[in-house]
Amino acid sequence: MAVSAAETPRGSVLGQWNSAVTSYYLLVGAAGLLLALGLIMVLSSSSVDALSASEGASPYGIFLRQAQFAVVGLPLAWVASRLPARWYQRFSWPLLIGALVLQLAVPLVGKEVNGNRNWLVLGPVQVQPSEAVKLALAVWLGTVLARKRALLGEWLHVLLPGVVVALASVGLVLAGGDLGTGIVLLVLVAGAFFVAGVPMRMFAVAGVLAVAGVLALTQVGSSRVERIEAFFSDDCDTSDACYQTTRGMYGLASGGWTGMGLGESREKWSYLPEAHNDFIFAILGEELGLLGTGLVLALFGLLAVAVTRVIRRHTDPFVQITTGAIGAWVLGQALINIAVVIGLLPVIGIPLPLVSAGGSALITTMIAIGVLVSFARGEPGAAESLAARPGVVRRSLAVLGRPSRPGRGDAGAARRAARRARRADAEVAGG
Repeated sequence: MAVSAAETPRGSVLGQWNSAVTSYYLLVGAAGLLLALGLIMVLSSSSVDALSASEGASPYGIFLRQAQFAVVGLPLAWVASRLPARWYQRFSWPLLIGALVLQLAVPLVGKEVNGNRNWLVLGPVQVQPSEAVKLALAVWLGTVLARKRALLGEWLHVLLPGVVVALASVGLVLAGGDLGTGIVLLVLVAGAFFVAGVPMRMFAVAGVLAVAGVLALTQVGSSRVERIEAFFSDDCDTSDACYQTTRGMYGLASGGWTGMGLGESREKWSYLPEAHNDFIFAILGEELGLLGTGLVLALFGLLAVAVTRVIRRHTDPFVQITTGAIGAWVLGQALINIAVVIGLLPVIGIPLPLVSAGGSALITTMIAIGVLVSFARGEPGAAESLAARPGVVRRSLAVLGRPSRPGRGDAGAARRAARRARRADAEVAGG
């Protein structure tokens, strides 16, 4: 049962924490700080690669491109945060169909990058449709599972159309050889079905099938097989298959508690591949130390708290399920990326949300955060609390409208009173 702000005791230490707008501010604050930190680290970690890209290239090239993506994503995220939940339900099918059509074109006419054919070149723009598939699938699953929530105890209603369409989406992504994104999509689907209330016995069966499917897919690409076998090997070649993981660990180990200082990384000097992308967490740990990596983990932890609050406090099943799907996607991808960098998982090539360089991933993730903010604004009592608080412009105008010098009005009144007293004395003396 949702707890409104009015029901929270005034004297409670957790009164402000249980405010109706806590989820809203947690989402905006944590995502904003991650975005700002990501831009700083992209600038620091990409300068060497930008210079070596071509003769006469600017060291700020990759950073400026990432900043442009952030500028594009901000208004889109703002629009997404202002759209009502019913709008997402109404357009869930067109959004999913459009994303899948783009993804369908990837194996046919897509561009191959690092062994994966998961990019489309649309004129001067290069996009990754699988990122759009994540967001569209999350919204679509929320719509479908909310309508069938009372029937999800039966296998047939779980399979049709939810599981079938989800597996088709994953299959289209895997057709381009992108195993990492395929795993993230499976995590997204699991989050949606878990929040929807699918029985755990079905999760057990699905988990076994998913593990078997992932193991089978790892045998498709030779480079992927080599990386996974190297990960489980006792004597992995640190100059070949385990080179990237080893260099990432060197970076993290060099950082210590407080790091070597912003911009002082050694691994970014062409030692660590994908330093500004998949392995940016290693550069962050090298330059900002354990304190920097701890800050990133804490910010993702705040996002997890906000996602949990929206699911628990909101009354709309569509919002709850979609929030669970988006939360599983963003937080699951972050955990997988960090686990890869610290050597707990083999290298599968997925970026750190809101931090790593990459336009499609950044813009789509920002829009997804905007969707969550829209849902947080719809929590019981949140809209009223936000409307009752004065905006930034009104607060600024109120400050500007105050007297420039304290006590100026009181001094003027005293002078006028003194003049009136002197006139009265003069009239008495003259009379």
